Amino acid sequence: MEPKPWRDRIRDEDKLLERLNRLASESATRRAQALRDGVEELGSIAEVARALGKSWQAVDQALKRDQRKKAPEPDATTE
Repeated sequence: MEPKPWRDRIRDEDKLLERLNRLASESATRRAQALRDGVEELGSIAEVARALGKSWQAVDQALKRDQRKKAPEPDATTE
C-alpha cells in the first residue's frame, strides 16, 4: 500500500485542525457559561476562582474572551 501523497495528508490535517478549533471554541463557550452560572450562584468572580482553585484573573479572562467572541465586529453594521 502506497503512502498518501503529502498534499492529501496536509488537507486531512487541515480539516482535523479546523474541527478541533471549532470543538475547542464550543467548549470554551460552554465553560464560560458555567463560570457565569458560578458567579450568579456564588456572587463574584473571586468566589468562583476560590472554589475552583484558580486565580480570579484566569476566571475573569475566560469570561472576557467569551464576551469578545460574542461582540459584533467594529466595522459591522447593525441595521
